[in-house]
Amino acid sequence: MSTLLLQATFDTLKMISLGTFFAFLCGAPIGVILYLTQEQGLLSKSLIYHSLSTFINTLRSIPFMILIIALFPLTRLIVGRSYGVNASIVALVIGAFPFVARLIESSFNSVDPLLIKASQTMGATPLQIILKVTFVESLPSIIQNIALTMITLVGYSAMAGAVGGGGLGDVAIRYGLHRYQTDVMILTIIILIAIVQIIQWIFNYLSHAMDHR
Repeated sequence: MSTLLLQATFDTLKMISLGTFFAFLCGAPIGVILYLTQEQGLLSKSLIYHSLSTFINTLRSIPFMILIIALFPLTRLIVGRSYGVNASIVALVIGAFPFVARLIESSFNSVDPLLIKASQTMGATPLQIILKVTFVESLPSIIQNIALTMITLVGYSAMAGAVGGGGLGDVAIRYGLHRYQTDVMILTIIILIAIVQIIQWIFNYLSHAMDHR
């Protein structure tokens, strides 16, 4: 059983880390576009903003358990099957990247508008403002949002276990629920709590270390 839990923990960490990485890879550019094209943005484009916003809100409104089942054909196309760790990662990314896009937009919007105005006055281009002002100033918030995304994916990965997604959720359901092994259920809960606590501690430390305000 210890070997099973160890492998399940590794699978969960793999799902969380890769899911977060690809969710930010897909979601961060959309968040930047939302920030730039909003009404008071550097490149205000109402049609682009509202179209992207509607798309993001639509995806975010679908409960993850329904989303992962609806994505079975896509995950089967990408990884060759609709169950297992790799299939879960596909669903985690699609479930999380709209969330990431909103987090990035929110982090950028938290930057003091006076800094943006000062940069524009000095002739900085929108790209320069994004890279050298907005990103730098919002970095502590972005780091915190990485932690928030990872913790959210801990819960999503556990739900994926209900449909054969692997990881600790799968072990908890197969052994803790179906075979009435309460000790296994308790151990998986303890491990999940530990993962969340460690993630939060690490990223809190990084966020404070990067905050020079």
